[in-house]
Amino acid sequence: MSDPIETEIFDLLAKRDPGKSICPSEVAKIIAPDRWQREMGKVRAVATGLARQGRLVITKKGKPVNPEAFKGVIRLMLPESPPK
Repeated sequence: MSDPIETEIFDLLAKRDPGKSICPSEVAKIIAPDRWQREMGKVRAVATGLARQGRLVITKKGKPVNPEAFKGVIRLMLPESPPK
């Protein structure tokens, strides 16, 4: 069974135009609308894991960031080409 956060990240990205990103809070608000702030750490952790695998790109101010060392406001997007 896949992680619901991972599923929601990829579902939201599939609905966006290519090259567009989502905010982690969008995912958290779908997963837990009444307590989405508490879910942000989990969403960021899942996104970090996906970025390490090359399945997701974490950006800040439109530029990719190192998934091992980022702070502050981020966005999530699909890589330009699928990892090999």
